[in-house]
Amino acid sequence: MKSLSTLFQQKHQYGKRQRCPNIGRLVPFMLPLVFIATIFSTIFLLYSPNPLAIISKEGLDSFFRHEQPQGLDSVPEQLTKEQPQAGLDSVPEQLMQGHDSVEKQFQEHDQHPDQKSKFLNSPFFQEHDQHPDQKSKFLNSPFFQEHDQHPDQKSKFLNSPFFQEHDQHPDQKSKFLNSPFFQEHDQHPDQKKKDIKCDLFKGHWVRESREHLYTNSSCATIPESKNCFKHGRKDRHFLNWRWKPDECELPRMDAKTFLQMVQQKKMAFIGDSVARNHFESLLCLLSQEEIPKDVYKDSEDRFRTWYFPRHDFTLMVLWSKFLVAGEERMINGTGSGAFDVQMDKVDINWAKYLPDIDYAIISAGHWFFRLLYLHEGENITGCVYCNEPNVTGQNVDFALRMAIRAAFNYINECKNCSAHLVTLLRTFAPAHFANGFWNTGGNCNRTAPFGEKEIDLGSSFDWQVRNVQVEEYERAKKVGEKQGKRFGVVDVTRAMLMRPDGHPGEHWNKWKEGYNDCVHWCIPGPVDTWSELFMAVLRKEAGLT
Repeated sequence: MKSLSTLFQQKHQYGKRQRCPNIGRLVPFMLPLVFIATIFSTIFLLYSPNPLAIISKEGLDSFFRHEQPQGLDSVPEQLTKEQPQAGLDSVPEQLMQGHDSVEKQFQEHDQHPDQKSKFLNSPFFQEHDQHPDQKSKFLNSPFFQEHDQHPDQKSKFLNSPFFQEHDQHPDQKSKFLNSPFFQEHDQHPDQKKKDIKCDLFKGHWVRESREHLYTNSSCATIPESKNCFKHGRKDRHFLNWRWKPDECELPRMDAKTFLQMVQQKKMAFIGDSVARNHFESLLCLLSQEEIPKDVYKDSEDRFRTWYFPRHDFTLMVLWSKFLVAGEERMINGTGSGAFDVQMDKVDINWAKYLPDIDYAIISAGHWFFRLLYLHEGENITGCVYCNEPNVTGQNVDFALRMAIRAAFNYINECKNCSAHLVTLLRTFAPAHFANGFWNTGGNCNRTAPFGEKEIDLGSSFDWQVRNVQVEEYERAKKVGEKQGKRFGVVDVTRAMLMRPDGHPGEHWNKWKEGYNDCVHWCIPGPVDTWSELFMAVLRKEAGLT
């Protein structure tokens, strides 16, 4: 009796002997069919509207290592071959079309923060983030343009698991939103239309418990008079507010991007001690990215120069009480508190530096609230607070207007200044003395901002001073544009009218006991917002990215 295995082997061998002759008889018919199939396959591959993306094993491996060997140049080229309706969600699917395993791995990446972090820190993403030319090419690609015109697709991306997961990490989100890529995207024409409608300077303060960009311990250049925590200020809640424009968002200060924008340039803050206050705040912000060198200080510590060697960037403060020439009247060698101000002559102490400056930030105001005798040539043309019968009395805003006009005229008429000079006006920053003046016991003890309804712009003399400044800026800009000059305004007045809590008050130099400082601003403090506004304006007026 034959075993089962023997029967199976005989049956299997018999099948082979029976099938072989049949296959031989089919050969003449199969060859024409193969030939015809080959022709149709070739036609299909050549004329198919959606050809398959063929990617080598090496290409797939490099993608999952996040190392695009071809750089960003290849991204738009790959993306634009696909259907225009494909939104950002489908980018990996487009790149890997026809490879289900690839799509599966990307979905895993999309759900895992560690994988996502690896992608964000990959050479591909970093390279993209640091090469404006490549980035610009991507932003101008048909794919991006198509995406940018389809709100539904954009909304789909913003609500995707990847973005939502990314959105759960404030530090990563802030870094992405302030990255050069996002800022460049923010300059896209459609975004610009939105930006034009958005007034950065009209808004309100919102509470936000985010960590401040620096502390009085991490910044070594804070002057004694602005180091409020060192001098006993206990409350820190005044740091937990950010300026929120009504119709958009103000990007947070990014020292790295700022220094990249101004590398190989010279910037000067021109004005009084409040201009110095802004300069000192910016110095602290930038020093978190690069420690600058102190390269110049005059005998009175009013003219200072700091240099950032890695970025070849020079930051200066040029002291000027009035922007125009002015001297205090002396009586027996003692200052009288009265000043002679030459309204038709700029202060040469700052003007002599102008030809070497790329960015000039002009400000003035607080010194005009004094007894002033206004001169044009050899003649006294008026006075402020003098009440003399033979001299025409003028208001503070008149004297300030004439001084700012003289400074702007000088800049517009400067023949040896840089053709790329950008002049920015920083508007008046108000004082907040309550229960008296600076010399009669006035103080500023609030620990929280005012709300919008708590300030009355219509009756505010500070707002009137600001309006005078802006009017002169607009006049100078109109004249300067015909000569290729560039002007901008950093309007801080409204925002700072709401911040009586930001001054040193009693928390400054002890030898000044009895005198509360409600003019200058604590560092760190709300004054740091000026640099966020400043950076946004600089991008727009100087065309910087």
